[in-house]
Amino acid sequence: MNEPSPPLAGRREWIGLVVLLLPLLLVSMDVSVLYFAVPFISADLAPTATQQLWIFDIYGFVLAGLLVTMGALGDRIGRRRLLMIGAAVFGLTSAAAAYAGSAEALIATRALLGIGGATLMPSTLALIRNMFHDAKQRATAIAIWTAALTFGVALGPILSGLLLERFWWGSVFLINVPFMLLLVVLAPVLVPESRRVDGGRFDLIGAALSLGAVLPAIWGVKEFAARGDDRLAGTAIVLGLAVGAVFLHRQRTSTDPMIDLALFRGRAFSGAVAVNMLAMFALVGFAIFTTQLLQTVWGMSPLEAALWSLVPSIGVGAVAPIAAGLAQRGVPRARLVAGGFLIALAGFAAMTAVAADSPLWTLMVCAALYACGLVVVMSLSTELILWAAPPERAGSASALSETASEFGGALGMAVLGSIGTAVFRAYLEVPAGLPAEAADTARETLAAAAVVANGSPGPMGEALFASARSAFVSGLHAAAIAAAVLMAVAAAVALLTLRGSDADRTGAPSACPPEPAGAPAPATITSAPAPGPTTGGVAQDTSASV
Repeated sequence: MNEPSPPLAGRREWIGLVVLLLPLLLVSMDVSVLYFAVPFISADLAPTATQQLWIFDIYGFVLAGLLVTMGALGDRIGRRRLLMIGAAVFGLTSAAAAYAGSAEALIATRALLGIGGATLMPSTLALIRNMFHDAKQRATAIAIWTAALTFGVALGPILSGLLLERFWWGSVFLINVPFMLLLVVLAPVLVPESRRVDGGRFDLIGAALSLGAVLPAIWGVKEFAARGDDRLAGTAIVLGLAVGAVFLHRQRTSTDPMIDLALFRGRAFSGAVAVNMLAMFALVGFAIFTTQLLQTVWGMSPLEAALWSLVPSIGVGAVAPIAAGLAQRGVPRARLVAGGFLIALAGFAAMTAVAADSPLWTLMVCAALYACGLVVVMSLSTELILWAAPPERAGSASALSETASEFGGALGMAVLGSIGTAVFRAYLEVPAGLPAEAADTARETLAAAAVVANGSPGPMGEALFASARSAFVSGLHAAAIAAAVLMAVAAAVALLTLRGSDADRTGAPSACPPEPAGAPAPATITSAPAPGPTTGGVAQDTSASV
């Protein structure tokens, strides 16, 4: 007996998707929107160096630490309800951040923004899972979601630069308010509610353990990327792993866990999470190299560099829906994901030909290649994660995917950044006669070498900067080779873990069944009217620069 076809989404669902993209864009933009505002904030609030780092980092730390908690909470109280609560928090806190009168107040409001952001991201993806029952339509919706997430991180610096040309630094936060208000008004009309039918008890201890595992681990990885051999960073990582082990034990023994660990027994789910993390590792980890190449090596202004960084996004916006269409036509997802990694491999391999005096188009082509390949991976792996998870766990599954992306991006910055830094220091030639203290400073980063070069007498400064540019490009090449090798390994992982899944045999993940009459299924619609680093919300941390 043939099963009835799942219901197709109509105009209201597609308009609802547009509504869900509003918080997604704003949350991803808030990761990078402060890049140009730092000088203005420093002049107005006079933060210390430590406070300035926390103004940048606290948002991403809190966001990453609460994703799993908020995903589980949305499954229990309703994803749309959590989305609207998060939108209200995000909007009100954005207004508070815009008028923060001290560095401490801005850090506190940025932390609250992270809480709001953590409610929004898993809710949008989980709601998409339950709005689009047809597999083909859901794949297209998730591809659009992935492209919007990637585009938002790239758009943040540009929007920041444009606002700061006319308004004060608080405008980069205040722009969030009308969009959050629009979401609160439109979501009840266009986005259906969904939740677990049985509800379940929320695990406060598990939520605290989740936060205690993710926060120190990500902080430690980012600190290690910025400072190298740092005992405090290593201790934080070990502490996070230890708390994570306790968290997993609680999930394994709990009668109503926040995370269903049985999901990881399926190759489709665990493999999709793994390849998503590897994609964010490469995408976020390499972003800092292209940013510095544009700004420091080629001398572009921040706004000019940000505008050029949007060029690869043109291809990114088109390639995700194309990949989803190929999957629906029967091309196995394992092969498509592996193919995405191989395209990214070609882009990273081509990066080894980029030199300090190369024309701009060479970088644009290379960046477009690896970005398009990795977005193919991210969109298809996200779809597989939601397909492999039961509908009642959609919020938890999407939160797991995004948390893995955060870890992947942080690890990418640490590993690729460390490789680039080591090569930079090995290849930098300090001119004879430069004071020892200045020479030590120049060996730290490309930016530091540029500052020392600008403050040195003519020929000596020119020689130092020329050597720094060359050494940085050598570090970029080393990081690109490491990323290319990782892409080859990731392609093999995709073929081994994703091949043979139901998605590959049918050409599409099994669709959500329509709501049976008189007996609601788990995570059904309960009332009528979403990659990293990542880039999975991981900022391009300039403190990890080469």
